[in-house]
Amino acid sequence: MHHAAYVFDAYGTLFDVHAAVRRHADQIGPDGQLLSEIWRAKQLEYSWVRTLMGAYADFWQLTEQALDFALRKVPSADKGLRAKLLDAYWRLDCYPEVPAVLKALKASGARLAILSNGSPEMLEAAVKSAALDQVLDDIYSVDAVRRFKTDPSVYDLITTGWRLYPGAVSFQSSNRWDVAGATKFGFRTVWINRSNQPEEYRDFPPALILPSLEGLLAGG
Repeated sequence: MHHAAYVFDAYGTLFDVHAAVRRHADQIGPDGQLLSEIWRAKQLEYSWVRTLMGAYADFWQLTEQALDFALRKVPSADKGLRAKLLDAYWRLDCYPEVPAVLKALKASGARLAILSNGSPEMLEAAVKSAALDQVLDDIYSVDAVRRFKTDPSVYDLITTGWRLYPGAVSFQSSNRWDVAGATKFGFRTVWINRSNQPEEYRDFPPALILPSLEGLLAGG
């Protein structure tokens, strides 16, 4: 069954969040993967904490702060690479299947959008770098409501902007917590479980679990 509206999380779903560190892996050394994992974990932690506190700062600021923490936490990583790592984050690689899947969904007549924690500037840069700007109808950033996922006001950006009931939207994310939030909101959700993570949030299950976005073309 194909759907009329497909909405995608950006970071981890369309764009590889670990690509920035991988691009400079030779200079970072053996603890590059650890650095990248801490960077991502703190980036998300800061978004949740600031939403709960009601103290919004945009995702780029959180990305910078998270990297600073990660560099302090991993002393073997060269702090002189900070500027290069941040620059690379503006041009993250998309996953290999992404362009073809989005083009096929677009050709089927579906509407396509991104709904992301990313700032508008970050998302615009990533989308243009991956040449996805011609297939997306809209890019929604949490900056419009100044709260991060999984706050319901974020998911409401889609239903209000597109004038759709939640159940008419197929929402895809690789982040299980994001899928839980979108499920509770009422979206039909697809968990893109790229790294074979164990199930959690069992009271908010996805409609479908796929290893990549390619499964959407088979009617997912």
